[in-house]
Amino acid sequence: MEIPLNTTSLFSSMPLANITPISVGKAIFILIIGLILANLLKKWIIELSRTTKYVWIVNEDTASTVQKLIIIIAMVYSLDTLGILAIELAGTTLSNIIAAFLVFYFSYLIAKKSKDYLLMSGAKKGNLPEMQLKAKLFYYSLLLIAFLIALNIAGFTGRLTTLMVAGGITGIILGFSAQTVIANFISGIFMYFDKPLKIGDPVEVAGYSGVVNDIRILSTRIRTWDGTLVRIPNEKVFNSEIRNLQKFPARRVDVLIGISYKEDINRAIEVIKKTLEDMPLVLAEPEPAIYVNELADSSIDIYVKAWAPSEKWFDVRSTILKKLKEAFDKEGIEIPFPQRVNWFAEELRVKVEKD
Repeated sequence: MEIPLNTTSLFSSMPLANITPISVGKAIFILIIGLILANLLKKWIIELSRTTKYVWIVNEDTASTVQKLIIIIAMVYSLDTLGILAIELAGTTLSNIIAAFLVFYFSYLIAKKSKDYLLMSGAKKGNLPEMQLKAKLFYYSLLLIAFLIALNIAGFTGRLTTLMVAGGITGIILGFSAQTVIANFISGIFMYFDKPLKIGDPVEVAGYSGVVNDIRILSTRIRTWDGTLVRIPNEKVFNSEIRNLQKFPARRVDVLIGISYKEDINRAIEVIKKTLEDMPLVLAEPEPAIYVNELADSSIDIYVKAWAPSEKWFDVRSTILKKLKEAFDKEGIEIPFPQRVNWFAEELRVKVEKD
């Protein structure tokens, strides 16, 4: 049995059947406008890159990416005008979905290249740790903006809003559940602008002491002095007292040393001064301070306060203690150990037995 084939209805159902001279003209017009706009924007971005300091995002790579994006989107809408991509899908058209995907994809390329530019710039200028955090913030912020724009282009914004309203209770529950994550994220942003610490800084924070290994959006990682890695939520870091041990180029070394009561104080102070003068890492400015701190139970305590480069603080402190001990031994100045005198209220009687 033969089934009659209606070629007329089949042809009319194809997208090409709706092509008319007017639609062809519109498609060509859209394509020409897209080409002109793409070239003008590329030229403008290249010229701007020669005068702006934000070359990490305004550069030739960005100009080429924007040019390609506009040309491809113009081609998509040209095909949509011809009816080739005018296919309804999930309440929108295939052309809108393709355009949304292209916007997000090219935004991702721009964000990634900009992040790479920032990292290279930080490596050249010597502030790579700071640039790493800045690159991450810019990267994720641009992706978030691109995602929202892509949703709007695809025509899903209204539906997304309806779903969010319909799931309000669920959203509130999730909001309470994610409040810690949000707090850590916001604290991470505040820390970027406040800059209390950076990668490589020795710090004391939230009960831990060590070197900052990494600063991320939600947490800060510290490598402690015993070689373990500690992850601290940014909210806790931001709300804690932070002691940055290397924020400034110079740091004071405090040493307390005791001498015997029979020793000459002025002579001991002169020996300390001479010892510090012979140490190249002890700064002449600010000048070291040496003074009698206390008449203690077993010794006369002398306080030594000297300044040293922050990155050499531990080495200088260790060397000062070693050199002072050697200098006192050489000069015959006694460093006493704790002594106690036992006193008895009544006369102590000792019985001695003879063999």
